Amino acid sequence: MTDLRDRLGEALFRRVAGPDGPANRARIHDTPGPRWFGPERPIRVVHGDASMFIGGLSALLLQSLHPLAMAAVSAHSGFRGDPWGRLQRTSTFLAVTTYGTAADAEEAVARVRDIHLRVRGTTAEGLAYHAADPHLLGWVHAAETDSFLRAHERYGARPLDALGYDDYVADTARVAEALGVVDPPRDRRALTQRLVTYQPELRATPEARAAARFLLLQPPLPLPVRPLYGALAASAVALLPPWARGVLGLPRLPVVEDLAVRPTGLLMTRTIRWAMASGPPSRLE
Repeated sequence: MTDLRDRLGEALFRRVAGPDGPANRARIHDTPGPRWFGPERPIRVVHGDASMFIGGLSALLLQSLHPLAMAAVSAHSGFRGDPWGRLQRTSTFLAVTTYGTAADAEEAVARVRDIHLRVRGTTAEGLAYHAADPHLLGWVHAAETDSFLRAHERYGARPLDALGYDDYVADTARVAEALGVVDPPRDRRALTQRLVTYQPELRATPEARAAARFLLLQPPLPLPVRPLYGALAASAVALLPPWARGVLGLPRLPVVEDLAVRPTGLLMTRTIRWAMASGPPSRLE
């Protein structure tokens, strides 16, 4: 069983962190120096939990509902041609800003901001977008933070109390401000209100529907693994706010979700947690 756990944990880590994962992990955690977040901060608890696998997928679905954000991703991110590379870059950024030294976090933010400055264009309808637009960055941040929070609350090994989740939102606001978000929400109530303010702008464009099909039905995985991924995907859909599911046209089946989807999601996160336990504790990144 130990050998199985080690092989499964190594495979998961390789997928999420990429070939440079071991070196990046050592640098992130072992380099001395001040950090943005101390070991007691909620952001470390949330971002170090297996629930991030579900929260990340749910965040991508939610973020796709903003036409300008989705147009930028579709035209510039290469998520279809290199989905694992995009995942690895995102997970490394989260790890560096959450656990790394302040100097490394600032360098990672500077690189992302430089990329955002170069990402601009127009949608099929002729609407201009710019990835460095603070309003657009605010949507991406709010959708991501809400998704990670919901996933941890439902599937986390150690769910936080209400104050803990407020503090988690405040922690993520520090990273958001560094990236260029203006006045990011700093507690859960403000986060919920911020999402509501974006709702009139959201809709399921053809690009968003194509992204949902890719993420939910056509993952770049071998066929034997797809049922396991399907369990994560179903959990990610069930995690979406009801209004977001309505926009994407994803049906809600309360009985099925309560009796099958949620227990399966719990089982999957426990399995991932068990497999990753062979590495450094609480370091899924």
